Amino acid sequence: MSDGSSFYITTPIFYVNDVPHIGHAYTEVAADVLARWHRQAGDDTWFLTGTDEHGQKILRTATANGMSPKEWADKLVAESWQPLLNTIDISNDDFIRTTDERHEVNVQLFLQRLYDAGFIYTGEYEGYYCVGCEEYKQLSDLEDGTGQYEGQLVCKIHSKPVELLKERNYFFRMSDFTQPLLDLYESRPDFVQPESVRNEIVQFVKRGLTDLSISRQTFDWGIKVPWDETHVVYVWFDALLNYATAAGYGYDQEKFDRLWPATHIVGKDIARFHAVIWPAMLMAAGLEVPKQVYGHGWLLVGGEKMSKSKLTGIAPEQITDTFGSDAFRYYFMRAINFGQDGSFSWEDLSARYQAELANGFGNLASRVIAMVTRYHGGTVPAAVESALTDADRAIRATERRATKAADEAIERLAVHEAIARVWELVDELNGYITLQEPWVLAKDPSQADRLATVLNTAVHGLGTLTVLLSPVVPEAAAKLWTALSGTGSVQDQPIRSAWEWTGGARVEPLEALFPRIEVDAS
Repeated sequence: MSDGSSFYITTPIFYVNDVPHIGHAYTEVAADVLARWHRQAGDDTWFLTGTDEHGQKILRTATANGMSPKEWADKLVAESWQPLLNTIDISNDDFIRTTDERHEVNVQLFLQRLYDAGFIYTGEYEGYYCVGCEEYKQLSDLEDGTGQYEGQLVCKIHSKPVELLKERNYFFRMSDFTQPLLDLYESRPDFVQPESVRNEIVQFVKRGLTDLSISRQTFDWGIKVPWDETHVVYVWFDALLNYATAAGYGYDQEKFDRLWPATHIVGKDIARFHAVIWPAMLMAAGLEVPKQVYGHGWLLVGGEKMSKSKLTGIAPEQITDTFGSDAFRYYFMRAINFGQDGSFSWEDLSARYQAELANGFGNLASRVIAMVTRYHGGTVPAAVESALTDADRAIRATERRATKAADEAIERLAVHEAIARVWELVDELNGYITLQEPWVLAKDPSQADRLATVLNTAVHGLGTLTVLLSPVVPEAAAKLWTALSGTGSVQDQPIRSAWEWTGGARVEPLEALFPRIEVDAS
């Protein structure tokens, strides 16, 4: 197992029954910012994402589109899911598909080991099944349908009727792990976060766990149960194992030992699978449980969870085509407290783009580069010790304080808070320039030392910002790093000591990082 120096982070693997919307992209960006930060911190980082391609939902969608499930999955992955990663600038190290041989073979290996150890048995089950969730539901998870579904029980998440199924399946003895899971939650209070999700999980397990049906006979799109090929593996049991099979489980023990355990970033609606079923599976196999499961909130549009079926799904490119990938990444990480639900609106996106990115950070960068060019011929002046003031020292102190505070927030997965701490330096630098008035100093030859010190302080603060914001706005950071003649690549700069960055003797021209956008108000 990992010695603790690695940082293995995952998103859920997403169903390929439809194209991505901004809810999927939100999860991807959050995990990506965390991965980029840890890479820049020098941690052994591995970032996994991918697609979930088995199960009844995929089979039905493919059939409705006149394709085999594999043809449908191939099409969606190639045309939608992998292009999404480029659209929002995701730096994943691996992309796993549950139809990959490395996954299918080692799911069977894992299952066989549990069967041989006595954790799997045959039995009958009857219950309400939601195809959208690919899960049997308790009555508390259902509600009375309205409109066209009046008189039927519907899933609270999907608002669609559930099906009453009765099957003879293989079962996993999950009930054996009720107390071990409760002990886990108590001994590691941060295992499930945020607190609201943790409390819900603990209460669910305290009610007692039932054994889990882990195979299906009514359809054949899935991984075959190794000792009985008339059954396919339950899609969630199959899907959860992606985190292990991608990390080398069953075929690359050295890699698995280096990476495992993982930090899982998931939507709160699937936290139960990751914080209950998944650790129980791992315990049964004698493997270490995940490092952490973080169930973030939902993106809401018009007060409802993002959903293609409810026509509230917004494609990421609808935003990036106008505002760019950096603005997409910044907005969703800054505007929404990670871990809580958050509402998206075009008005808020446009306002934040203009106020925070264009006028705040972008204008700061343009002003500093322009002033060094105008007042010092493009050469970055050295600070003059005798001209230093408390205002200059305060900026240097803020560089260190913001770096430390942001890193501490990242350790708690509080991405929004990390950006807020960095933005304190943006605001302070803007205020510093306004108060120091370098345009006035430049007119007085006797203030040459003071002007040099102000410009040096501004450039240094801007470079620190560039390093700190690289995980969030990588495209803008790379452009600004070039303009500052930063040493090497900005992505290679040690982020936990961002204020120690070094650059060349001159600044280079800089195009607007966040150009003005005219948004059609009609």
